[in-house]
Amino acid sequence: MGLELYLDLVSQPCRSVYIFAKKNDIPFEFKYVPLFKGQHKAEEFAKVNVLRKVPALKDADFTLAESIAILLYLARKFKTPDHWYPSDLQKRARVDEYLSWQHMTIRLCGTKVYLIKALAPIFLEEALPPAKLNGALEDLNGVLKQFEEKFLQDRPFIVGNEISLADLVAIVELMQPVAAGCNVFEGRPKMAAWRRRVEEAVGKDLFLEAHEPLLKPKDTTTESLPPEVKEQLKQNLLKYLK
Repeated sequence: MGLELYLDLVSQPCRSVYIFAKKNDIPFEFKYVPLFKGQHKAEEFAKVNVLRKVPALKDADFTLAESIAILLYLARKFKTPDHWYPSDLQKRARVDEYLSWQHMTIRLCGTKVYLIKALAPIFLEEALPPAKLNGALEDLNGVLKQFEEKFLQDRPFIVGNEISLADLVAIVELMQPVAAGCNVFEGRPKMAAWRRRVEEAVGKDLFLEAHEPLLKPKDTTTESLPPEVKEQLKQNLLKYLK
């Protein structure tokens, strides 16, 4: 049994794993786990990941959760080019620094804007107060300023002249608010230029392929969802937006 990756490309971490595997010609079987249908909560999926989250990896009888752990596993097992996760101590530390920082900053704030603008109108009966979105945008702008000043600075990529896992994880997160109509690159020429470099390093076709389910969703209605799944997704959304 070969490598299996359980993914939904609407998810930022899933896109990072997908792009990394495809870019590095890592053979895998794509196992689609549609989040909007609640399939990540199913008992069958829990056999792969008891945390019931995507992405998840299954390599023969070995399973692994959490996107950063999966990316590092793939980099080490398949001996991907050094620039992704540098062997140089200080360069690797810079990648680790960004990956440690981004969870509660770029990821948290970008996801919140996406949920408020893209998903709340679908799952919630009542519109959220404008202050909720305004607060989320203010928080996002704050961490974007930190991203530019601390992590990007005047370098082509986060860790110098070549793309790394830090850039890959950053770009997929920043595309989430873009999909909801919040172009975080507009008015930020340094970030816009970095985005173009990341897309070129990954390959524009692969970048678009990975982001198509997010940017051009086929079905994000709740009509076909079982009532219990719809309610569970609604409650998860409300919890995140508190």
